[in-house]
Amino acid sequence: MANMMKCGIKLFTVKHAKRVVPRVFLPARYQRQCFHTSWILDVKGKELLMPSLSPTMENGTIVKWLKKEGDPIAPGDAIADIQTDKAVMTLEFDDESVLAKIIVAEGKSVKVGELIALTVETDEDWKSVEMPSEASAAAAGAPAASSPPSAAATAGPPEAPPPGQTNVSMPSLSPTMTTGTIVKWLKKEGDSIEAGDAIADIQTDKAVMTFEMEEEAVFAKILAPEGSQAEVGDLIAIIVEKDFDLSKIVVPSSLKQGSGAPTTTDAESPAAAVAAAPAASATKKDQPPPSGQVYGLAVKRLLEEYGLSSGSVQGTGRPNRLLKEDVLAYIKSNNVQKVGPKSLSAPSEAAPTSAAKGSTAGPKPRWSGGPSTFTDGPVSNIRAVIAKRLGESKSGIPHSYASIDINIDKLNEVRSKLRMENVKVSVNDFITKAAAHALLECPDVNTLYQNGQVIPQQKVDISVAVSTPTGLITPIVFNAAFKGLADISNDVKALAGKAREGKLQPQEFQGGTFTISNLGMFGIRDFCAIINPPQTAILAVGTGREILDVSLKKSTVMTVTLSYDRRAIDEDQAADFLAVLQAMLQDPTFLTIGRSQTLRHRRE
Repeated sequence: MANMMKCGIKLFTVKHAKRVVPRVFLPARYQRQCFHTSWILDVKGKELLMPSLSPTMENGTIVKWLKKEGDPIAPGDAIADIQTDKAVMTLEFDDESVLAKIIVAEGKSVKVGELIALTVETDEDWKSVEMPSEASAAAAGAPAASSPPSAAATAGPPEAPPPGQTNVSMPSLSPTMTTGTIVKWLKKEGDSIEAGDAIADIQTDKAVMTFEMEEEAVFAKILAPEGSQAEVGDLIAIIVEKDFDLSKIVVPSSLKQGSGAPTTTDAESPAAAVAAAPAASATKKDQPPPSGQVYGLAVKRLLEEYGLSSGSVQGTGRPNRLLKEDVLAYIKSNNVQKVGPKSLSAPSEAAPTSAAKGSTAGPKPRWSGGPSTFTDGPVSNIRAVIAKRLGESKSGIPHSYASIDINIDKLNEVRSKLRMENVKVSVNDFITKAAAHALLECPDVNTLYQNGQVIPQQKVDISVAVSTPTGLITPIVFNAAFKGLADISNDVKALAGKAREGKLQPQEFQGGTFTISNLGMFGIRDFCAIINPPQTAILAVGTGREILDVSLKKSTVMTVTLSYDRRAIDEDQAADFLAVLQAMLQDPTFLTIGRSQTLRHRRE
């Protein structure tokens, strides 16, 4: 709708796609109802929404726009680099059009499905594109309606950064990451940044990972200090171009801090609580004496929290009953505030005397009136995500369990022979190898359950549970069925070491088709593990113990328990898997054939 001309008979003609469509002139009060939302025949652009570039992506950050406003777009052209929860990916456009308006600026993070740009047809005037009202609010950086307005937000909309300044937000470094903790800043304010430089170590819900920049800049301002926690998308730093004047940096006023030192208001400070205590006691003295009204525990708790007496509130219940609604209405109408907690009074002089009369024991320790020596330990990101995911797994997945005893006498003999050949492998390495072959024999167990569908997996990637100081993590032994025992042992040792140091890369712990959790080294006889979704099974391994068999001979037996998703795996399928696993571990010669041949060739 780019070209318009006014005829003598007050008709508008609009040339669009080689067609001339006459438009009857209408009074101004009807134009908004007939032509989009503009005052007169503006171009209505096509909305470009934030795409979902990975299965677990919830938010995306515009790293760089590859097209400018007014640039033509051919089918297949890349228009933007977007940081997802996995990596920085390129957004391509499938239609021939023109980029008319950029709604979300570079460095901004928005949710999947939100408007990020407007496009128009190639023969339309991109300069007269209509701006949707919600898009203009988003472009101005208005906060979401669902979030409560903060003090900074009520003062006015946050200022957009000046040209040459980029506000760096907390990235999403793992699919399940919602918050991150700044472990260490690797750059100081004023340092120059080259493409690929690491600027910070960030603790995610999985491990401590390095945050790298992909463009040249100057590290101008740290907004989140070391040790603070911030949600994904919150601002943590400011970078500027190399020729930018650092004195012109605009620090956002709507910055949200993480787990830094909490700011206490006057009402929340201890001094204010102490000052409020006499006032509360004075208010309580002014209250009328309790009445003979009947009330329940909920009403009693309300009266104690607000320092009220039952005589000050008239009950409406029958017979002579004080209701919770009566107390709430009284509190609202009189604007009654909660009173502070009761402070412990000093012990009276008569207390020791009465205690001495009752018993001859020594004096009991008394509270000195000082602060408590107990502190609440903070929950790490990894521990919080473990709790969330295991809670969702246990409540959302119908767990079924199957256990079996495995004789490992021959396995121990094979381990002793390999040790003599200077090949050190653990029982867990044998279990990993045997489980991989059992999954090949029983492919129904090597599956994922996603979106109500059972998805068979072609590869056997076994996750091995490793305990770290910050929580449990499951690095992956890829293609375990096609690796020898020594290779599996080396992989597990290397991954466990990196996990305890917090240096695992995302591709080393994301994924997996089956999990093994071994507590045998801690003397646990047997246990049931919780499934790691979207996997459908996990094997819990206990310790080996000596028993007497039917011929009264000692044998070493190990109990393993398979926890499986009943939606994806039937009881007979779980039994088949455990039977194959038992057969391979009770006669592990098959598992060592590849290694023995390799050693023989080396000796020859």
